[in-house]
Amino acid sequence: MKIKGTSSYITVEIDNKTVQIQGEMLVNGFVAYGDTIKHWEPPYQNIEIDETTKAKLIQDIMDETKNSKFVIRFE
Repeated sequence: MKIKGTSSYITVEIDNKTVQIQGEMLVNGFVAYGDTIKHWEPPYQNIEIDETTKAKLIQDIMDETKNSKFVIRFE
């Protein structure tokens, strides 16, 4: 898993697919808006992300960052 970000979104690459998640930068991390997880980035933009995949993505991202200095939380 690769996670990159700006002050207003993060991009997460997993299984050769990328998703962009909107949110806000915090002093010690990032708060991501789970409701902005809808589809993969090109070339997979026609594949919608279902609720099961979305829940797994959120859990994987939180697990990946929970012990780091930059924690990603979801709202």
